[in-house]
Amino acid sequence: MKRKLVARAKKGNKQAFETLIHEEKEKLYKMSFIYMKNENDALEVFQETVLKAYTSMSLLKDDRYFSTWITRILINTALQMLKNKKNIVPIHQEMIEVDRQDGHVGVEVQIDLMQALEEMEEKYKTVLLLRYYDDFTVKQIAAFLECPEGTVKTNIRRGLEQLKSKLKGVYVDERQNFII
Repeated sequence: MKRKLVARAKKGNKQAFETLIHEEKEKLYKMSFIYMKNENDALEVFQETVLKAYTSMSLLKDDRYFSTWITRILINTALQMLKNKKNIVPIHQEMIEVDRQDGHVGVEVQIDLMQALEEMEEKYKTVLLLRYYDDFTVKQIAAFLECPEGTVKTNIRRGLEQLKSKLKGVYVDERQNFII
């Protein structure tokens, strides 16, 4: 069904494109918010992403990868905006509200986790977000980032090691070997 929508959207069907965006909007907004840290910038990145996707929809090579394709546009747009702004916005109450609905993890843990992620290099942060936030497979991440699967696996492992190190003593249970 989704592939048919993508095919229709590529041919210029606005309704099909709107339906696709409707299906992806929550995931895209949350990802945007993680990068931008405030509602206004997150919305701006989201809107810019939708515009870029709409104007370049015909360039999508494989209809199966619409979600991956638009996520890539969003991440590139967010990174470009951050580069242009060159400022770091502290975590706000809105971020807590957005994430509170999703997980079984407490707000304090989410804040600490987000702060730890913010301190990481982009390559580690991006693969961890794609793997554990968007549930992409290693293969999908490799295709998305245009790099070997081994590199993705290494970056995930190193990113998790960094998170474990940053959160050690607070949320890491050494006996269980995982973040709680």
